[in-house]
Amino acid sequence: MCSQLLFIGTSELLLIAALALLLFGGKKLPELMRGLGQGIRSFKEGMKDVSDEASRSADDKEQQTYNEQSAQNEANTADIAKPEHEQ
Repeated sequence: MCSQLLFIGTSELLLIAALALLLFGGKKLPELMRGLGQGIRSFKEGMKDVSDEASRSADDKEQQTYNEQSAQNEANTADIAKPEHEQ
């Protein structure tokens, strides 16, 4: 029964559109749809920004780990390369 509620047919959409037209009027309806479209666009941009920020943060952490490992490897190599009397 629940799955049937998810499928909205043409007649249902026409009924919803007619009710919206009656409630809000012909002049206000385009303004409402424009506002809805801008809200959806803003939401999508916000989601993209969050995704990009998370990706950048992960890349920064990976780069920092690589730099720390490189520095540790260089320090280890320098210790190995020293003669015994200098260690």
